[in-house]
Amino acid sequence: MVSTYTEKVGDVWFGVAFEGESIYATSFASSEKDVLRGLRESIPSRVPLAPSQKTEFARRVVATLKDIYDGKEVSQEFSLAMRRLSKYAEKVLEAICKVPPGYVAFYGEVAKAVGGAPRAVGQVMASNPLAPICPCHRVVKSDFTLGGYGGGLSVKLEFLRREGRGYPSKREIPVNGKSLQVYPVEFVLQRLEACKRLTHFKRKQII
Repeated sequence: MVSTYTEKVGDVWFGVAFEGESIYATSFASSEKDVLRGLRESIPSRVPLAPSQKTEFARRVVATLKDIYDGKEVSQEFSLAMRRLSKYAEKVLEAICKVPPGYVAFYGEVAKAVGGAPRAVGQVMASNPLAPICPCHRVVKSDFTLGGYGGGLSVKLEFLRREGRGYPSKREIPVNGKSLQVYPVEFVLQRLEACKRLTHFKRKQII
């Protein structure tokens, strides 16, 4: 049976749905109600939920969620219960989990590594039940704009700002027997700043 645990750390609520020591779903939000709703939406309705359980495992998961949220490096690894997902969704999420803090990947590059189309990757990202452990916020469009994010683009942007490491160049990481190119977060931040300056310039011209 799947249990849940929620905890407020600082100003943010974090939650985990778990079975034994395997994570079924994770969520974060500004209220406990929203966290619980996010967990419930990530779990098939046929799966019963046990009452909330405050276990050492659940607390370790929440602590890790908080570290990821804060942009920190994490070494903790957990078993992820993805058997209810499609094989394709599993492949996409496994690839995304390999993108390290300080870098982003393109939807299209992920698609090349695991198969399918960029839109299909985006659909998996939109229904990711394991954010931010599987960091869908690190997937952006090929022009270094943000693309989409279920939690809102402002939340995605703040994630990336916290994860900036100042890396100078792209690198490749092995995924599914192929290479996935990843790019420094700063490329996204610079692109957004350029767009912001251009928009401001155009407004001044209109005035």
